[in-house]
Amino acid sequence: MEQKYVDYMLDVLERLLEIPSPSGYTGRITEFLLKELRGMGYEPNTLRKGGVTVDLGGEGSPVMFFGHVDTLGGAVATIKSSGALMLSNIGGLNPNNTETENVIVITRDGQEYEGTLQVANASTHVNPNVNNPRNFRDNVEVLLDEFVTSAADTEALGIQHGDFICLEPRFRITSKGYIKSRFLDDKASSAVLLTFAKYLAEEKVTPKRNTWLSFTMFEEIGHGGATGIPDIIEDVIAVDMGCVGQGLKCTERMVSICPKDSGGIYHYDLTNELIAAAKKAGADYALDVYPMYGSDVEVTLRAGFDVRHGLIGPGVYASHGYERTHIDGLKNTYKVIHSYLIDD
Repeated sequence: MEQKYVDYMLDVLERLLEIPSPSGYTGRITEFLLKELRGMGYEPNTLRKGGVTVDLGGEGSPVMFFGHVDTLGGAVATIKSSGALMLSNIGGLNPNNTETENVIVITRDGQEYEGTLQVANASTHVNPNVNNPRNFRDNVEVLLDEFVTSAADTEALGIQHGDFICLEPRFRITSKGYIKSRFLDDKASSAVLLTFAKYLAEEKVTPKRNTWLSFTMFEEIGHGGATGIPDIIEDVIAVDMGCVGQGLKCTERMVSICPKDSGGIYHYDLTNELIAAAKKAGADYALDVYPMYGSDVEVTLRAGFDVRHGLIGPGVYASHGYERTHIDGLKNTYKVIHSYLIDD
């Protein structure tokens, strides 16, 4: 993988992460994807429900690769008498690892207000119960960086129930190549897919199969991959995060190929083809079963599409929290895709 494409991959990842995109608030990232793909010379399409698809070219046996760009987040559930906000989580946002995170509250008319997720009455010098278990219903709140002392003060800012609460990603790359940020699930793999599209366009390479990308907008709440699949598509491959944790072989520096998760077994032959592509490319890969995981392409099957399905992705630690992967994990994921579609 040429260094210029590695550089682009990391740059576009940072730009993706800078755009707030919790499920349901994805218009800005849709526009970003459209501009990026058009700048490469493609003609992307948008879905009514949200989502961007694009045909990258090639002939025969059409295959679609999925990446999702929606993230976890929150919605204002209650404006407290103090003026602070209680949130209802969007997707699997975990209250235990969100405390002290900076947030942006986005109103229905587009105003933005900064704040911080805190346990209520957060000072240890004041609150004897400050270490009680955290939950969004009772004791984790958004403390606005505005002078508000009542619900009326907050409402006067234009904040109302249902407004979006977006967490700061805190992106950084360490000197050892580790990438740390929220929402690497799944903006890391989306950056890999954009890089592959850029490679095809700039090098004027035609893939061995008719290749499509789909960037979905509702994966975190379970219906991203249900629509937008042309009838011609034969295979769907989710390029999402690989899990890193106890009992699994994958590390952040590897690409994970998943033969089974909580939704069931992935297609036997397609999974074998992805393993063969990894071996052919010399990619550092692991095979792991994920006990609590579901993907876009499982939703595709449940929606009634007659396709084979598979799942790969760079290893990501601390999923749904402050996540960590490695440049090598992204490069190994790219290698598998390149090997599967380009190399003889």
